[in-house]
Amino acid sequence: MKFRARRVEEPEVNLISFIDVVLMIVIFFMLSSTFSQEGRLKIRLPEAGIAAVPRTATPPIILAVSADGVYQLNGTMVDGTDSTALRAALVAVAGEARDARITVRADAQATHQAVVTAMDVIARLGFREVDIATLQEGSGSGGAGAAAARTGAAPQ
Repeated sequence: MKFRARRVEEPEVNLISFIDVVLMIVIFFMLSSTFSQEGRLKIRLPEAGIAAVPRTATPPIILAVSADGVYQLNGTMVDGTDSTALRAALVAVAGEARDARITVRADAQATHQAVVTAMDVIARLGFREVDIATLQEGSGSGGAGAAAARTGAAPQ
């Protein structure tokens, strides 16, 4: 009896179904990643640059906030760390002039609440020109690189 030699068939991998599965997974991840961004806050961050602040004839009122939350107006300590004490001190320094420019110089370690309280008092009193003093990047803690970012805060 003569047997025929069987042909050895090489196994074949069907890539069509593999490509279909991979494309379905890619589409799934594309759709799910789009939906996950809907819950994010859409905010526009403020920009800060080294802009020349126009000089006025009257010097600005300097409000310093220390790391401990203590306020200082034009070099004079404010008696207390609450908003009423700061309000009374600002009224005493500025008088009725609400067009005066105020520069807030807050310590980098000052609490956010202390700075927000100061900004709230300034806005409630009706001051329209508020600058926030910052340092240029890389200038260290020296005063040579000090700059002021104009916020243009207006009462609401």
